Amino acid sequence: MLEWIKALHVISVIAWMAGMLYLPRLFVYHADAEKGSVQSETFKVMERRLLRGIINPAMIGTLIFGIGMLSMGVVDWHQAWPWIKAAFVIVLLGFHGVLTRHFKAFASDSNDKSSKYFRMINEIPTVVMIVIVIMVIVKPF
Repeated sequence: MLEWIKALHVISVIAWMAGMLYLPRLFVYHADAEKGSVQSETFKVMERRLLRGIINPAMIGTLIFGIGMLSMGVVDWHQAWPWIKAAFVIVLLGFHGVLTRHFKAFASDSNDKSSKYFRMINEIPTVVMIVIVIMVIVKPF
């Protein structure tokens, strides 16, 4: 049973991360599109489908399967790595919230951020992912 939960957790994480890496990239191009243009409206559809159809369900799956593994006692909380991983998962959840706020701003044509801003924040999920993978696989602490 644990192997199935781990597999579903990893699948959910991959889908969540793919969306978290792609949505800010869509925002980069959307920020340069003229409000009300066909291009802008197309980005709105793409962003909505990505967020609601992939990112949100994948985040929920990640949390459910992660909590499922925790309930099976797979983590030694006396070590530092699970605490660091948990902190970075919280950072990723916060970033998810930030992206959702930007999604709503674009949907209402009230975005005030530049494409440069979105290029910069696009690096956040990559850094978070690197730290989490190192904590889980290497367990350096």
